[in-house]
Amino acid sequence: MRLRVNITGVVQGVGFRPFVYRLARELGLKGFVLNNELGVSIEAEGEKEKLIELLRRLQEEKPPAAAIYSITSQFLEEAGYKEFEIRKSERSGEVKVSVLPDLATCRDCLRELFDENDRRYLYPFINCTNCGPRFTIILSLPYDRENTTMREFKMCPECRREYEDPTDRRFHAQPNACPVCGPHVWLVDERGERVAERDGALELLARWIREGKIVAVKGLGGFHLVCDATNGEAVRELRLRKRREEKPFAVMFKDLEQVKEFAEVSPLEEVALTRVEAPIVILKSKGKLPREISPDTETVGAFLPYTPLHHILLRRVERPIVATSCNITDEPIMKDNREVEKELGRLIDGALLHNREIARRCDDSVVRIIGGKIVPLRRSRGYAPLPVLLPFPLKGPVLALGPHMKNTVALGKENRVYLSQHVGDVDNLKAEEFLKETVKDLINLLEIEPEVVVCDYHPGYFTTKWGKEEFAEKLIQIYHHHAHAISVMAENGVEVGEKVIALTYDGTGYGKDGTIWGGEILTASYTEFERELSLLPFPLPGGEKAVKEPYRVAVSLLKLSGIEPEKVLGKRREVEFVSQMVDKGINCPITSSMGRLFDGVSAILGLKERVSYQAQGAVVLEEAALKSSTAKSLPLSIEGDRFDWREAIREIVRLKEGGIPVEEIARRFHNWVVELSVMGAEFVREKKGIETLALSGGVFQNRLLTETLTKTLEERGFKILTHQVVPPNDGGISLGQAVYGGLVEKGS
Repeated sequence: MRLRVNITGVVQGVGFRPFVYRLARELGLKGFVLNNELGVSIEAEGEKEKLIELLRRLQEEKPPAAAIYSITSQFLEEAGYKEFEIRKSERSGEVKVSVLPDLATCRDCLRELFDENDRRYLYPFINCTNCGPRFTIILSLPYDRENTTMREFKMCPECRREYEDPTDRRFHAQPNACPVCGPHVWLVDERGERVAERDGALELLARWIREGKIVAVKGLGGFHLVCDATNGEAVRELRLRKRREEKPFAVMFKDLEQVKEFAEVSPLEEVALTRVEAPIVILKSKGKLPREISPDTETVGAFLPYTPLHHILLRRVERPIVATSCNITDEPIMKDNREVEKELGRLIDGALLHNREIARRCDDSVVRIIGGKIVPLRRSRGYAPLPVLLPFPLKGPVLALGPHMKNTVALGKENRVYLSQHVGDVDNLKAEEFLKETVKDLINLLEIEPEVVVCDYHPGYFTTKWGKEEFAEKLIQIYHHHAHAISVMAENGVEVGEKVIALTYDGTGYGKDGTIWGGEILTASYTEFERELSLLPFPLPGGEKAVKEPYRVAVSLLKLSGIEPEKVLGKRREVEFVSQMVDKGINCPITSSMGRLFDGVSAILGLKERVSYQAQGAVVLEEAALKSSTAKSLPLSIEGDRFDWREAIREIVRLKEGGIPVEEIARRFHNWVVELSVMGAEFVREKKGIETLALSGGVFQNRLLTETLTKTLEERGFKILTHQVVPPNDGGISLGQAVYGGLVEKGS
């Protein structure tokens, strides 16, 4: 395979390229290393295991003077390199990164943190030029201390000496501080009374967590809600208070050894866990944590401490902790002391506060290994606001307002698109304000004034309404699934003018015909697309209500398949009521959504009739399918340019009535989706002569589906493009929007 790696940081002029050269030659890899405008670019070919080892050793064995601020990696098809070489940079080599992401605590600082003889022993804000806060403390450019939230703290003589010494690793480390001159922590109880400060506060906090209390802990981009992850009762109580019924909680572990005690960790998952971005990594659980952590799945979202405060706390608690965003479900993460203090005695039993202001909210990032690749599911802390590099320049500066769900916004200029941190679902007033705040902040911070602004076509989205109000003269619109296709094309370096076959499978997207799309096979370039094939449309009884109550989708699918819903779902009033809605066409928007089809099948099989979080029905359907290894499928047919699912639904009901295990039926359904996708791709290839196929949309977070489909398509000779830089879900939409806005002529 070929591995492409882009590294930002202090990696030019410090012996980094010779280090990569020696390492690659030692591992028997072929390819090249060169300086680029963000740092260093590497392409290496060889055995997959050797490439994973390269990724690990790049961080562990880098030259002493080097500092890695971020690593993005993509596994690609072989290019046929003959040897490994240091190539001359095509550009000047000037690094153009002006705003960097927050960095996990480095090894040097960690060693000092737990050294009793060091002046920063157990100081929760220890950092250096190689680690610590960046994006969440900067107020404006240039990145100098007076332009950060550290401006309130005057450096003591010792810190000042380090800061001004070019040979010291804290030379020009803007957050540089110590217990004498820097920020400090304190602990408040449920009445808001200060009960401990500094090290005593962390000691008491650890005791509270062990006792089963739920506390808020101030981090880099906001507060975490924290409790003992091994205490099922505490986790249940946290669910009640946060109003988060079943969606999995992330768990922070003391170190890699503790992660391996509770979860299975592959070599690539270990690389993901220990990267400087320190994302949450979805792992297979060993079943030792309470079921309340992740009620629907056999996975755990695991991550390691990424601030000194976390390291101290985890060592004192000695158990894994739940560390989830401090908010009421669907609202933005809380970042200010006063926001959290209002929740004392209700949401939380106490809070660890500190006096370093957080400049902007920034949630934790989430990744999952899919098909042997690190795939982002949420790109935020540790990544934002690093740009995605394009293989071509944009015509002018462009702002993308993003989608409605899993929103990010983006700013594009020249050959770079800067993505914001995760904003989330824009469906309440606080989220709308956060979106506006993020747009304004990104424009001011990067000092890019957009000439074009891009939004979705959906008339009901806040981003569409606000775009038309705020940016009317600059505004252009793009269809949701075209933006999905462009996002995966852009991150994979597809050239302008080239076309791909795009499988865009998700839950909701406004289509050209005014219906809800989501099960689409398109042919697409950066500036235009055609709908080639799609799922046979079906009514969505209650519209958005059907998203939260998949039994409604099941009623629709059953009725259109000629089956009485009551025979499958039971004779009850709500089923009869929804059935009448479908008959009369009352409040039944039409959809071709693959995500809703997954939901409906999940409900038909009795797995999930109502959901408490987005795509829960599909999640439990995949979990069931993973327990079967059958290669059997369901009846497949194409009617014109539509995939007809009706006979498949009839077969699902027959199999269920015949006593076939739900797990096998779920697996057959996944196999059926693979088969229809391959059939569709081959149909379009024959029709249009296109060999490159791109996968995008939230459905491709499904590991079983994506891995099986990718393998099958590659066997049929397709070149497959998947996401490894931005999420396949709507979190990557803003990249597609920005590229479109930077290439298309306004008014075309």
